[in-house]
Amino acid sequence: MRKTDERYQAYINILKEELIPAMGCTEPIALAYAAAVGRKTLGELPDKVVVEASGSIIKNVKSVVVPNTGHMKGIEVAAAAGIVAGDPDKELEVIAQVTPEQVGEIKEFLGRTEMEVLLADSGLTFDIIVTMYKGEDYSRVRIANYHTNVVLIEKNGQVLKDVPVAGESEEGLTDRSLLDMANIWDFVNTVDVEDIKPVLQVQESYNWAIAQEGMKNSYGANVGKVLLESVGDDVATRARAMAAAGSDARMDGCELPVVINSGSGNQGMTASIPVLVYAKELKVSEEKKYRALALSNLTAIHQKTPIGRLSAFCGAVSAGAGAGAGIAYLCGADFDTVSHAVSNALAMVSGMICDGAKPSCAGKIATAVGAGILGYQMCIRGQRFNGGDGILADAVDQTIANVGRVAKEGMKSTNETIINVMIGK
Repeated sequence: MRKTDERYQAYINILKEELIPAMGCTEPIALAYAAAVGRKTLGELPDKVVVEASGSIIKNVKSVVVPNTGHMKGIEVAAAAGIVAGDPDKELEVIAQVTPEQVGEIKEFLGRTEMEVLLADSGLTFDIIVTMYKGEDYSRVRIANYHTNVVLIEKNGQVLKDVPVAGESEEGLTDRSLLDMANIWDFVNTVDVEDIKPVLQVQESYNWAIAQEGMKNSYGANVGKVLLESVGDDVATRARAMAAAGSDARMDGCELPVVINSGSGNQGMTASIPVLVYAKELKVSEEKKYRALALSNLTAIHQKTPIGRLSAFCGAVSAGAGAGAGIAYLCGADFDTVSHAVSNALAMVSGMICDGAKPSCAGKIATAVGAGILGYQMCIRGQRFNGGDGILADAVDQTIANVGRVAKEGMKSTNETIINVMIGK
């Protein structure tokens, strides 16, 4: 692919837009970000806060620890952290720098402030509205469709920012419909690695660090450690275990940042850490490692595009299939093998549900990465699932489209049921 091809710069832009640092699970952090913007707009600490959130946001905030809060969970905690200690200029690292004194202030704020949580009825899958009051003054901030997309800032009736929300379209981002597996393959094999290295270096540094932290210390259900202790130390198990360990740490409030993919830290770790494990095992060149990371990340983003940011479909499935593609590339696979490895992985685990961010995400990541690796191992042994088997098509891009249709359209009611079960409705 030549640098003059519109896809060349578009793919670089997509990587830059999607692979960004975040401290903490991205849904509570997006909520903290909205609250921090609202606090800055109001100009003082509020005495009443109203949070309106879509069901999928509630689902993903309910059970995960908010970092730098003294191991507390929940929507109110995320909002309070943003209000008391958030730096809105840092976006998804909004509460990365919180002092011990501020942790105490967050707890005090929660104890004395009236806070109300309501279900947003906009029809959007991703919607957060934070309104806060101090006496007669108020501010209102809305984030819609993706984690840093502030579409409304209002104070005392004066609209300071107002971006029209056209359904669930992601205005302002590079057109993801330019992604397809053949062009992704062409791009990763021809791109000047210096053009993608800066963003991928940060992903490697951040995500490897939290995976190591997860393996060293006790977090969540310690899925990564259990895998190594019960299965063994071969490269495939290590790839699964290290990715799971990163999630173990992140879901349990580890105060290390990660570089996300498709709005998700778990997906960012799933798409990168297994590839890094194999790159180390195979002792490949730095150039080949970054090409493999680009393939894994772009394949994951391509799969998530028709699904959307949040759904009842576990995003680790898409990232695990992406990791399988990156691992296959490191092992010398051709395009046909990589494509069928992705299709094989999707055939095996594309029914996995998302029931919010919590410790069991680590187990789902281990399963998804395992499917990605098995999908490749099947291919090199002449075994593959065929088009027409279930929702699989002959071409990998059509299979990805089919999975996206099932996840976005078919699982809407599933998502509603999951949310109702989680809130006891």
